[in-house]
Amino acid sequence: MFHPDTIQARVQQRPFVPFRIVTSSGQAYDIRHPELVMVGRRDLTIGTPSVDNPAQYEGINRVAIMHVTDLQDLPVPSA
Repeated sequence: MFHPDTIQARVQQRPFVPFRIVTSSGQAYDIRHPELVMVGRRDLTIGTPSVDNPAQYEGINRVAIMHVTDLQDLPVPSA
């Protein structure tokens, strides 16, 4: 099980490195912008990025931290 501080540190890492949150049900959430994740004591609020502006969300998902099983680096597109 992950601690909220561990996830918060990953979100606040500079430079930001995109990552995937994987849950015990197998659901995965790709985090490509740090402002689309809010870390609480017991859960995460994850924004689904807007097609028009990926820094803004279209909808949200709530994930209990106790169900987070992995944080995986995502490939960074080359320039």
